Amino acid sequence: MATTNINISIDTELNDRAQHIFEALGLDMSTAINMLLRKTIYQQEIPFETPVEKKNRNAAFGCLKGRINVPDDFNQPLDDFKEYM
Repeated sequence: MATTNINISIDTELNDRAQHIFEALGLDMSTAINMLLRKTIYQQEIPFETPVEKKNRNAAFGCLKGRINVPDDFNQPLDDFKEYM
């Protein structure tokens, strides 16, 4: 497989802290970044929640504020509605 080198600029402390964690997991920075990119391609989205996603979700359900409890995790059971099931 052909490879491409990329250069990125990141904060020194961020690099050091991330590298420390990756080393503890037996990874180097290149492998960790490749994992992130592969997961992004596989899921066709950023593989973690971003503030924009949460903001848009809250905007979409804002009209229900005070009327219904919309959990942060949509996979979480809707305990408030168990009595209706």
